[in-house]
Amino acid sequence: MDLIAEGKVYINGVFQNCCIGIKDGKISAVKKILKGDEHINFGNRLILPSGLDLHVHFRDPGLTHKEEFSTGSMAAAFGGISCVFDMPNTIPQTTTLQRFSDKISLAEKKSFIDFGIYAGVTNDNIDSIEALSTKCSGFKIYLGSTTNSLKFDKKNLRMVLKKISQTEKLVLFHAEDDEQLIKNSGNERNLVDHLKSRPSICEETSINDVILALEGLSMAAHICHVSSIEGLEVLKKRPNNITCGVTPHHCLLSIEKNMGSPTFFKVNPPIRSSFDKESLFNGVKNGLIDIIESDHAPHTKEEKDVNFNEAPSGLPGVETTFPILLFLAKKEVISFQRIISLICERPAELLGISKGRIEVGRDADFIVVDLKDDCRIKSDNLHSKCGWTPFEDWSAIFPTHVFIRGEKLIEDHEIQVSQGFGSFVGD
Repeated sequence: MDLIAEGKVYINGVFQNCCIGIKDGKISAVKKILKGDEHINFGNRLILPSGLDLHVHFRDPGLTHKEEFSTGSMAAAFGGISCVFDMPNTIPQTTTLQRFSDKISLAEKKSFIDFGIYAGVTNDNIDSIEALSTKCSGFKIYLGSTTNSLKFDKKNLRMVLKKISQTEKLVLFHAEDDEQLIKNSGNERNLVDHLKSRPSICEETSINDVILALEGLSMAAHICHVSSIEGLEVLKKRPNNITCGVTPHHCLLSIEKNMGSPTFFKVNPPIRSSFDKESLFNGVKNGLIDIIESDHAPHTKEEKDVNFNEAPSGLPGVETTFPILLFLAKKEVISFQRIISLICERPAELLGISKGRIEVGRDADFIVVDLKDDCRIKSDNLHSKCGWTPFEDWSAIFPTHVFIRGEKLIEDHEIQVSQGFGSFVGD
């Protein structure tokens, strides 16, 4: 074996003192005692699967003043994420095979970590779904307008889903109803106005539309960034082929709390009330929510520091998601089992990739965590190009080491590889 990593390893829901054997980038053995070419003993530190973030906007190409694959993937790496899935609302939008191929080539040159890429579905590329399915990690459909989103008419939804169902690819939804958004739109001066412009009926209506359109179809579908009690109530009755995700900002922040400059917390769907926040976090803890996703959507400080109505929606999160949850697990606010399911196991299952668990045959992607090594999040210490975080001064535990395919990506909080180390995880 090329490498042996020893420590308190998370296997089948519990931590066990044992060794992970790695050969050719894969986990080749998990046993009490192993011998190999290199042996690293992490003592009492925890060894967990690395995280997967199935919802990031790395802004590359076309918006690289906000973020690019190099900075976004480095931020992900320091946050214990070994694989991300990038959304299609870049410039140009990822809606054709050529643009898709170009984006893969770009990311392969820049990314520090492994990655997948979604294809966007618009009113104009419906006939390309089969061709796009040969390359893409899944499809993204925007049912409501948001930052640089792809226009899609919901009257096409059933027909499009039938086409996607024949490809065996995951379809993900931004579930806000456009008609309701138009009906409620108005001048926005603060976060309360933004919330009124995008009320929970937008989400509730859209999720109901998705469930109805999927009826009788054998396919996997995912509702992104659920934000409201009403949306959650609809999802309690969802069929088994529909999963749902929530972001840290929706389940940990609420508009009642004075969070700082309002424009920096403007996001779609909006941050809602403390009742919504608590319901979402309870859903995270009790298994109603399947996945935690960052919806990392960075904008520069200059872009955010304007009049509220002019400020773009979106905030960064890929580097802080896992570390905040690790701290909450240490404090027994949520169990390690739940956060590993939410950030590692379920995303890997949903996207059909060989990561997310420490077991023989899977990619040797794991992180090392010292529970005594907690800290306060500081923007100056993070790696996103945007240079700020909505979680300034929150407590977190960042991994000391991150391994991808058996290689040391992070060692003692220092990057060990160059741009381009990451690989596309598609077919």
